[in-house]
Amino acid sequence: MKIFSSLCALGPLLPLAASTILQNGQVRQTNFLNTKTASISSNSSAWKTYAPNAPELSYKGRWDSKHVSWWAAPGLKFGFEGQDVAITFGEHTTPGVLIAYRVSGMDWQMTNVTVGATHHLISASTPGVSGAQSWQLPFTFELRVTNWAYGVQISAVHLSSSSKLIKIPNFAKKIEFIGDSLTSGMYATYEAFSGFGYNIGAGFGNVEFSITAYPGICLHDADCWGNPRGQTYQWLQTSDTSWRASQLYGKDPEPWNFSKDQPADIVLINLGTNDNNTANYNDPAAYYTSYIKLVSSIHETYPDAQIILMSLWNGFYGLGNSYYQSAAFVNEIQNVYKHFEKEGYVHYFDSTGILQHNDIGPQWHPTDVGHIKVASHVMQYIKMKFGWTLGATGPEVQHETLYWNDEQGY
Repeated sequence: MKIFSSLCALGPLLPLAASTILQNGQVRQTNFLNTKTASISSNSSAWKTYAPNAPELSYKGRWDSKHVSWWAAPGLKFGFEGQDVAITFGEHTTPGVLIAYRVSGMDWQMTNVTVGATHHLISASTPGVSGAQSWQLPFTFELRVTNWAYGVQISAVHLSSSSKLIKIPNFAKKIEFIGDSLTSGMYATYEAFSGFGYNIGAGFGNVEFSITAYPGICLHDADCWGNPRGQTYQWLQTSDTSWRASQLYGKDPEPWNFSKDQPADIVLINLGTNDNNTANYNDPAAYYTSYIKLVSSIHETYPDAQIILMSLWNGFYGLGNSYYQSAAFVNEIQNVYKHFEKEGYVHYFDSTGILQHNDIGPQWHPTDVGHIKVASHVMQYIKMKFGWTLGATGPEVQHETLYWNDEQGY
């Protein structure tokens, strides 16, 4: 099986191409499962089929009325009895998109799913099913789309005939991330699934999260790297600015129905790197005005949310015998914070010093380690600032980051 490379936000989404995962320049071996199976009839005696709008299904992130996923690392979660789970993916699924899935707290497994096909994801041999303790039942199924530009459409969920779906209650708190390629994990090993947005949300272990982030997008409502609109507009829509969204909705995306979604308790914003790029350059005054507009829109939508403005690290450069961090819109972001400071719901997180030059990969985005460093610092900030607890107790968050040396001396 293949993993598929990230594509630049410029222009239409090109046909998927095989790619590789590199670790310090070394090729990582991958072995994604082939889960495709024969189609399942709705009147099959071996299976019980549920429609994509079944109330027991919990969609994470943004999904539209056709049950198509958008933005970064959207997910699906539900409880079930029995031993078998299969999902049929609809016509609006990106061909070959890589998904991660697991049972309860076991490590993630990966598979490439196919348009219009049924994939038998969980069986008696799946880790977490065979060894489950009685007090760990019923099982929990969780799925995440690993990419930021590709997506799936849920057409049907199938369980073994003696099983049933079970609604998993949401966690009490929720965090939403609004960002660009940095938050969405572009060029990280598993892209959105390895980005700091996902790492923070999943790392808490006891919060819901949504990553409204897409590569190349600006904060200011302007065309940036082929994204026709900026986040001051697009954050209010269900779909992102991808080519597949333009094919499905044209210039009229579905507005996101905030009233049907769990409101965010914290909103973290990391935006401006694309506004500051010479290819898209937005005037600092326009950036500042748009940032004020975005924060006001978020506060109007989530009146009880705390809003965190993250400073931009904007890469590193070599000078003489050392490396130095670049900056972008430092005064503008701090002035946005000062504008709302007396209101008490806007906060400033200074990311300076968290990353070093070797935490940035060859494509100018954080490495997996860089994303983990950012996530760890933000999580501690949220813990100390707002009293959130770190509720993860062992289940895997970052997939395949178990690197170690097995020699005492060399």
